Amino acid sequence: MIDVILCDDHALIRRGIRDTLSDAPDIRVVGEAGDYGELRTLMRGTSCDVLVLDINLPGRSGLDALHALKDEGSAVKVLIVSMYPEDQYAIRALRGGAFGYVNKGGEPRQIVDAVRTVAQGRKYVTPEIAQMLVESLTAPVLETPHQKLSDRELQTLVMIASGKRLADIAEELMLSPKTVSVYRARVLEKLQLANNSELTVYAIRNGLVGS
Repeated sequence: MIDVILCDDHALIRRGIRDTLSDAPDIRVVGEAGDYGELRTLMRGTSCDVLVLDINLPGRSGLDALHALKDEGSAVKVLIVSMYPEDQYAIRALRGGAFGYVNKGGEPRQIVDAVRTVAQGRKYVTPEIAQMLVESLTAPVLETPHQKLSDRELQTLVMIASGKRLADIAEELMLSPKTVSVYRARVLEKLQLANNSELTVYAIRNGLVGS
């Protein structure tokens, strides 16, 4: 039996994932969390084989949780399940220690296959991610400016470019508006941009958001 913990801040999405996994005879959901704090508390008292983790959590992000588990030497296999397209976060997550990355918009069967794969200690990648990995190996190493951003800075960039106000971002991520403003300032500095309009154009040109 594969024991799974779910971490997603949307209860309806957690329910959908839980119901999908519970239909599999060899998978058991042993706990659920809605944010980083709940997850850390849960994992102190509940063991699991696979952690199904969303990126966009309130407060500290799913990537923060991923890095923390890696630094602690945790044996838990992390499967990222996110609304963000693969080309935004998949490679970053895999390099950060994740065993797989699945888009929430995919077929429900995909997450079952992914959980089984990572539980065996193998990487789960979609054909799209596999192609990205091949291209990263064969193409010249040309690092784009946004690849130098931290996980939270990249998240802030995407959310601003998607049309969200700083106050909305602060509320969604459970951060202070001042903290979000600091992330925005860092993004503008690192990308050598002047304002949100230039930031949005950059994000669209680099495929970080839809046009």
